[in-house]
Amino acid sequence: MEQTIISSEYIQAVKAIKQAILESRYRAARHVNKEVLALNYGIGRFISNKSRTAKWGSNAIAVISKLLKQELPGVKGYSEASIKMMRTFYEEWKELFENRQSPIDDFGNHLEINGINVAIEIRQLTTNELSASDLASFLSVGFTNHYTILTKAKSKEERLFYIRRCATEFWKVEATKYYLNEDLYKKEGSIRQTNFNKTIDDSAFKQRALQSFKDEYFLDFVNVEDPELVDERVIEQSIVLNIKNFIMAFGADFTFLGNQYRLEVAGQEFVIDLLFFSRRLRSLVAFELKRGEFKPEYTGKMNFYLAALDKYVKLPDENPSIGIILCKTKNEEIVELSFSDTSKPMGVATYRTSKDLPPKIREALPDMNELKKLIK
Repeated sequence: MEQTIISSEYIQAVKAIKQAILESRYRAARHVNKEVLALNYGIGRFISNKSRTAKWGSNAIAVISKLLKQELPGVKGYSEASIKMMRTFYEEWKELFENRQSPIDDFGNHLEINGINVAIEIRQLTTNELSASDLASFLSVGFTNHYTILTKAKSKEERLFYIRRCATEFWKVEATKYYLNEDLYKKEGSIRQTNFNKTIDDSAFKQRALQSFKDEYFLDFVNVEDPELVDERVIEQSIVLNIKNFIMAFGADFTFLGNQYRLEVAGQEFVIDLLFFSRRLRSLVAFELKRGEFKPEYTGKMNFYLAALDKYVKLPDENPSIGIILCKTKNEEIVELSFSDTSKPMGVATYRTSKDLPPKIREALPDMNELKKLIK
């Protein structure tokens, strides 16, 4: 029997083709979702314009849903409840997407019955009021997740917060419901324990800094049974191996500069666990990882690191360096007291891994191995 010899070139070819297939499927899924959102928005607009007048009766949507099922047997997603969800989707977001001219490739069927236009116009969902990254997040989140967010989050800022998290962490509906019920926006919308008030004079820079960091981070890719029983370097190496995921947890504006970043001061070498640069803040950001509870001496060490970064690494046009101490747990009173003698801007946050979540939520989150394949 002839034995086939598989060369390394063949193996690399298979990897390249496999990666192309996975990326293509991911892009296709995003494209399909974008079309579904545009369709549901268009139907929502049509239903809203018709049902909010006296021309349609109170049971109009129920009748339309029943007739649709007869016309499109086997096509799901157009129950009375679903159509009302589409109407809500349109009415809650119309101020964002309607304040623009229709692009050339908007389309509809332009159907008229007895001189009355009954067309459902399907527009590309574009707007100048969202950044490119926020619009991309909006269009990548599924319709059911969108509606779930709309029913719980009332302000635009809060809704966009959950949309960004859905998009970057690939939440399923159960996970979205869980974090909405946990009021994650208020808990993580901005970091609470910092010394920014006394160390940052520029109010705009201070506000951006507060909004750039969270009280708690979900590092589901850190695979350790008990973080308190392992060395910080183990956690650090896990983060470095999954640096894309780590940046996603902190935000797309962060650029990774290195781990075990070395600083030389007066002939002595000092090491920072992780160093980033934030484009939004125009500031170096140092992270120190601690496997257990916060200790007061951590702030003194961080204060020294930030002073060294500002003196030897920071460029003249950049803002002061910021430090974040990541611990498994913290006592808020001890943290506040430890800030009393610091002069450099820093904050203390905690982190959780997937093992810390309730079993129901662990099941609702996407499989990390599959997720890694998609975002490579």
